[in-house]
Amino acid sequence: MRMPEVVYLCQRSRTSIYNDVKAGRFPEPIRIGPRAIAWRESDIQEWMARGGAQ
Repeated sequence: MRMPEVVYLCQRSRTSIYNDVKAGRFPEPIRIGPRAIAWRESDIQEWMARGGAQ
């Protein structure tokens, strides 16, 4: 999933997603190109099932 999909699905801003990745509270993205990242849909779904951003 690319960033716009993650933002929509999680209802969080890009900044809060990146801050939470850095703090270990959000799944790490994977590099899909020299300047592109994405998230595994399963990682996002698992994060949401655990309570997400409570």
